Amino acid sequence: MAERRRTRGKKRAAREEKDLAMVFGPSADGQGFNVLRRRAGATGVEAGTLRPLQDGRAITGEVVHLEPRREAPFLFDCVTDEELSTVTAPPFAGPPQVATDEYRRGWDAIWGSRARPSVVN
Repeated sequence: MAERRRTRGKKRAAREEKDLAMVFGPSADGQGFNVLRRRAGATGVEAGTLRPLQDGRAITGEVVHLEPRREAPFLFDCVTDEELSTVTAPPFAGPPQVATDEYRRGWDAIWGSRARPSVVN
């Protein structure tokens, strides 16, 4: 009996190392499912949409493999396929650059203002 508990503990530890995904309904367009995902070792939960792969369409985001859990039909062990996944970085890193009037006055004081052409082509 003690060995059996140790085996269950090892299975539970291996299962806890995987990401956990919970499907909670169809997506707005009806082409996929809305999911909540907790990554292994993380405390936060991410929301996303799960869609099937389609021939001829670009892969955006992560490609995952889901393994259903016996105890709940809507819980899945989630494994990311690193080879097929695409990493999407935010389009801009940081706040937008805004040139204020004070910045422009300083620029003109150092570099001088551009001479505007008076003749139109």
